[in-house]
Amino acid sequence: MTPEAAPLRPAIGLIEIPAGEILLRGGGSKPDWTVELDAFQIARCPATRGLYNGTPNNATPTPTAPDTATSGPHTPVTEVSWLDAVQFCNLLSQASKLTPCYTIGDDPNAQDVICDWTANGYRLPSEAEWEYACRAGTTGVRYGELDDIAWYRKNSGGQVHDVAGKAPNAWGLHDTIGNVWEWCWDLYDPAVYGPYRVFRGGGAHDRAWGCQASARRKSHPTLRIDDLGFRLARSL
Repeated sequence: MTPEAAPLRPAIGLIEIPAGEILLRGGGSKPDWTVELDAFQIARCPATRGLYNGTPNNATPTPTAPDTATSGPHTPVTEVSWLDAVQFCNLLSQASKLTPCYTIGDDPNAQDVICDWTANGYRLPSEAEWEYACRAGTTGVRYGELDDIAWYRKNSGGQVHDVAGKAPNAWGLHDTIGNVWEWCWDLYDPAVYGPYRVFRGGGAHDRAWGCQASARRKSHPTLRIDDLGFRLARSL
């Protein structure tokens, strides 16, 4: 089964991903584990600065992403925390007349955030969804030659680039490897790292070894840095 683009919102470009399973690599106190996945939708590209700063925020506002010398409306949004990202998902859902997925409390560690996976609004992908979509049926370190598919330390010139400037994977997703790391829903390893959340994919400043389909990093859900963004997803 070949995933097809879903004509829901051209600025986002959701692609339908078929059901399947993925083996994830553990770390720390967590062993490898297999996840069964229902079909879902995920954005063709990381969320852009234009989308993020252009969405109405008259409910619970998220911080405007700061401009950089090389940023533009088509570069991936960066300097956004995990909390910023889930708040943005709710705002975009409301603006699109969809049911928000997240209930967000006031815990500074974000451990009171709840996701309704049955809601039809926008959300972050789970870590399993992210890697399954990134791999697009492949099993190697990455889905193509690194210089063809990714902006990373060797070819990026030390900056984030407009989305979709490199070749997509077999399911039509761009920039899952390189350009910017992407927040996922999951806690990294709560027994060891508490509230730290997962981000995936490698970024423009990373060496080749950091740009792999299985590469995992983590940080506190309030972290904001210049090569970390997110990608939108929806349940079916």
